[in-house]
Amino acid sequence: MKNDNDLNLRSKQWFGKTGKDGFIYRAWMKNQGIPDDYFQGKPVIGICNTWSELTPCNAHFRELAEFVKKGIIEAGGFPVEFPVMSLGETLIKPTAMLYRNLASMDVEESIRANPVDGVVLMCGCDKTTPSLVMGACSVDLPTLVISGGPMMKGKFKGKEIGTSDVWRFAEAYKLGELTQKEFIEAEACMARTPGHCAVMGTASTMATMVEALGLSLPQNAAIPAADVRRKVLAQESGRRIVDMVREDQKLSKVLVREAFENAIRVNAATGGSTNFVIHLLAIAGRIGVDLHLDDFDKFSKSIPLLANVQPSGEHFMEDLYYAGGLPALMEQMKEYLHLNIKTVNGKTVADNIANSPIYDDKIISTFDKAFKKDSGIAVLRGNLAPNGAVLKPSAASKELFKHRGKVVLFENIEDYHARIDTPELDIDENSVMVLKNVGPKGYPGMAEVGNMGIPKKLLEKGVKDMVRISDGRMSGTGFGTVLLHVSPEAAAGGPLNWVQNGDFISIDVENRSINWEVSDEELAKRKQAHPLQAPKMDRGYVSLYIDRVQQADVGADMDFLVGGSGSTVTRDSH
Repeated sequence: MKNDNDLNLRSKQWFGKTGKDGFIYRAWMKNQGIPDDYFQGKPVIGICNTWSELTPCNAHFRELAEFVKKGIIEAGGFPVEFPVMSLGETLIKPTAMLYRNLASMDVEESIRANPVDGVVLMCGCDKTTPSLVMGACSVDLPTLVISGGPMMKGKFKGKEIGTSDVWRFAEAYKLGELTQKEFIEAEACMARTPGHCAVMGTASTMATMVEALGLSLPQNAAIPAADVRRKVLAQESGRRIVDMVREDQKLSKVLVREAFENAIRVNAATGGSTNFVIHLLAIAGRIGVDLHLDDFDKFSKSIPLLANVQPSGEHFMEDLYYAGGLPALMEQMKEYLHLNIKTVNGKTVADNIANSPIYDDKIISTFDKAFKKDSGIAVLRGNLAPNGAVLKPSAASKELFKHRGKVVLFENIEDYHARIDTPELDIDENSVMVLKNVGPKGYPGMAEVGNMGIPKKLLEKGVKDMVRISDGRMSGTGFGTVLLHVSPEAAAGGPLNWVQNGDFISIDVENRSINWEVSDEELAKRKQAHPLQAPKMDRGYVSLYIDRVQQADVGADMDFLVGGSGSTVTRDSH
């Protein structure tokens, strides 16, 4: 291995300068008590931290970052922690997804503009992971991800609970089966430790994604936030990133096409969120991998559900860890994975999953005794969704996979909230609920409102699921026969914009079709009678977003952010 002084470190363009510029770059850093030898050829590692008290899932990151720093120092590196925009899924209005691309810009420019040789991305809550990875991809330095980990499962009335129970509690509350006092009690019982959602929601799906892509050390996906082994993983991650710089192991060397195919198959086996689709497409666009919506169907079609974790199964992320974690699950499906590609720890996928035992076959199944045959992501196409719509078969009702029903239409989310529980709503269990104007441009930001709650009068009849269609997303903790990401969206002039009450829609999941029973002639009449009213905003980031955001089927990134600008900065600041 080269001596660090012989490395062609990017940070030398700042700290290695002589004269006035070098003086300025080093002097103000030294007011933090940093010794001069830290500026003499040590790899500088940026710790990109999304800690925020407004992002509760990431609220433990201050402490976790200290363990990353320990590892960096042990390996001979120079750690520098910096903040970026943090996206708290549970608080941000109108939706954190509106700001994913903005946060990615923050990350990209913070990395490029500063004297760092490698980066550790500290991710947790849903959008913090894709935004950080997207931004880092556009710079392409040695990069490693450490997730914050899931919270421990909750306990309420003697029952284990997690975020997926929020939807069940909401229905029980609507029916009077839970009092307001019990509802409040359940809040504290569910979120009782640090960490993100305890189920395979979007946050855990993203943690699983980065491990499956090879961007994190093994076991990153499932170690609970409150488990000290998460701190050990953070320290080991700090050690490893320094060696990645020495080896010049950039993101582009890890994020090859085969890594994306592995991630799609692992997402199927774990019952990961539909949000996985939109984020992986955006990441692929930044790193220059040719990935398409149909790839999600193609590469997940033959993969059954191996993880018995909510919302597709019964258990929780901490149970998945105790049962062997992601390496044990991936070992069961190794025949379907690209095993020889390198991951951030310098080892191959095969090395990382070799001889990983299952400790509890109620949580992780073998491939031939899978929990569910139907898994992955189904991509449906038809005249309502020319560019596709997605459905998560493992969280849907098999009896609704082939269904025809009359449309009950909601023009926007306000219309839905105003009418869903009114006695006069003309709806039955065979109806198809359709929600417009909740896509990237229409909401704006494509909110997680696609898993519309079922009307109270149908809940009272015992109806548990219905076909629901929208151009929006749903929480990874949600479930049901929900068709999402209809593309093009209504606000971009997609056919969905002209759906009316009383129309008929049929879906056939097996044949991947969605058919809106309206003739071309009738559609032309509707377009003439009701021209598209495209959303407008007069100022700021939201205006830029509406004008430049891409559609869901290609990842909903900004068109001008696709690809990258690299890490070179030629001009000094003084």
